Amino acid sequence: MRLASVRAAFDRRLDPTSAAPLAVGFSGGGDSLFLLKTALDWARPHGRPVLALVVDHGLQTGSDRWTAEALAKARALGAEARALVWTGDKPKTGLPAAARRARHALLATAARAAGARVLLLGHTASDLAEGAAMRAEGSTVSDPREWTPSPVWPEGRDVFLLRPLLALSRDGIRQALAHQDETWLDDPANEDMRYARARARAAGVGNASSVEIASLPLPRFTVDAVGTIRLPRDVAAAHLAAALLCAAGTERPPRGERLERLVQRIRSDETFAATLSGARIEAGDDVLICRDAGETARGGLALLELAPGQTGVWDGRWEVVAGDAPLTVVALKGRAASLSVLDRARLAAIPASARPALPLILSPLDGPELAPEGKARARLLVLGRFEAAVGLCDQESVT
Repeated sequence: MRLASVRAAFDRRLDPTSAAPLAVGFSGGGDSLFLLKTALDWARPHGRPVLALVVDHGLQTGSDRWTAEALAKARALGAEARALVWTGDKPKTGLPAAARRARHALLATAARAAGARVLLLGHTASDLAEGAAMRAEGSTVSDPREWTPSPVWPEGRDVFLLRPLLALSRDGIRQALAHQDETWLDDPANEDMRYARARARAAGVGNASSVEIASLPLPRFTVDAVGTIRLPRDVAAAHLAAALLCAAGTERPPRGERLERLVQRIRSDETFAATLSGARIEAGDDVLICRDAGETARGGLALLELAPGQTGVWDGRWEVVAGDAPLTVVALKGRAASLSVLDRARLAAIPASARPALPLILSPLDGPELAPEGKARARLLVLGRFEAAVGLCDQESVT
């Protein structure tokens, strides 16, 4: 086993001087057990706490018992442990994807609430090989990478994922645990042939070596104070997709064929405006990308109401903290005439296409204002999210 690669991933990505806890997604299965033990071995000499987060999807009879066993195991190893339960109605179709999103949302929210910036997950080389088999079957599952921002939004803001086991096979991990006289839980869902991953695992494709993930050169870009992104016309498709999501505050990437058509138009000499994934694209000397104020089909630009002292995310782009009074956040579209003289002057310096989707903050104590200082704090999320998406934040100490 390539155990040195695991330690190297911890040393390369994590900050030994930080006092923040390390969050670990823990199911009690072999991969996550090996990960938790390894995380504890690394964290103890640095005095860092480790928090095991156990997700109960509520999809299997007896899942509460498995959750309790996983919590007990994590605590016996010396970690703090917390159960996270997926509540509410479950979809009748697309259940694996919905469960995956719910799991990531629960983990990211709990990690951030605990003060953790890094969430460790136990994906292995076997998962990479199974993913390739699933894609051959028609699945759209993507390859996990060693270091990425959380895939859910806005729950995953400011949370990064570290997967240090990608060079190890599932069989090798279980052999190492057996030599330590460890036992682990086996999720029966892994043998349910209704699911693509279970079929790939049953086909014996899960023991391949690690897949090399190619990285693209960093793009030239600017992000202004209201979240408008500018990119060169030779932008890579992956970076363009990230810019669309970040500027629009959305989560679902554009479909491949639509993205490819947009890339081809951008790389031509054509001057045009278009919309995709909730973003507006204006191609001229460079490419301007901002929120499409006309896109409301997926709940975009909906109002946000905050009680005094409450924090919320408006439209996926702005984190807003209320002061001593309740606040309502709405889109500026159609309301610019209500602004003060000072705010109208500020508005003149903003690209016209970006103005309608700006946040207007309404308070019973004051008139409409754009991010009023002192009474509320509005933090733009676009820049940090885009920097994370293109790989500029590659260590805990620089997140």
